[in-house]
Amino acid sequence: MASSPTQDLYSFLKDKGLTQPDDEAAPPPATSRSDGGGPQPLLDFDDDQIGERLHQASRKQLDQADFGIVRVDDSGVVEFYNTYESRLAGVEPSDARGRNFFTQLAPCSNNRIFLGRFKKGVRTGSLDEHFTYTFTYKMRPTLVDIRLYRDEAGNNWVMVRKR
Repeated sequence: MASSPTQDLYSFLKDKGLTQPDDEAAPPPATSRSDGGGPQPLLDFDDDQIGERLHQASRKQLDQADFGIVRVDDSGVVEFYNTYESRLAGVEPSDARGRNFFTQLAPCSNNRIFLGRFKKGVRTGSLDEHFTYTFTYKMRPTLVDIRLYRDEAGNNWVMVRKR
């Protein structure tokens, strides 16, 4: 899928340092949907390129996404926790940062299905998983779609969308 001229201009300006700092930047122009349904947000859970888009997004864009976004280090310690995930889990972002996602925040994910895939991806340096899961810790069983991704910069992302 080719990028639009507007996106190319934005990328050019960003590369030249002519855009605002990430935390203050306006969202890059929306892309067009292939189904003709109008503009599509920069951060779309179903986008094949979502992992790399997270790496490029501002903190504000990450917080405004309509799905959970958690960035964790290689051992699973939370570095970023967005508003959607905070509401879904009932944990404030400031309380989540510095805690282990798999053992302290969502211990129901501390298993081969979830943590096992994460560890294998970190170990091999290639993490791009998509699966359905049920969260059960501190909440009524909640069916979600999960995406695990490791971007080119080595950031690990856990994305969660309630079904």
